[in-house]
Amino acid sequence: MTRIRPHNMGLAFGSLLALWHLIWACLVFFGGAQWVLDLIFRLHMIAPPYMVTPFDLGTAATLVVVTGAIGFVGGFVIGLVFDYCGPEARTSN
Repeated sequence: MTRIRPHNMGLAFGSLLALWHLIWACLVFFGGAQWVLDLIFRLHMIAPPYMVTPFDLGTAATLVVVTGAIGFVGGFVIGLVFDYCGPEARTSN
């Protein structure tokens, strides 16, 4: 099994989380977020307790950047752990 480059894993996971939250910010901007939030809660048989606030560009940008950074760190750590504990690491010792 090939090794994972932690930097690439971090970029992939960070990009995925950032994109997910960019989509959420777009839903808020275009007014569809409350409907999605209500739907998700109702699918889980929970009365929707939250209200989406008006769109704020600074908050949206912060959301995307912070989740992207957290995703990068998480992916990087997962890549390091996989390389350290993966099948190839066990057979080379």
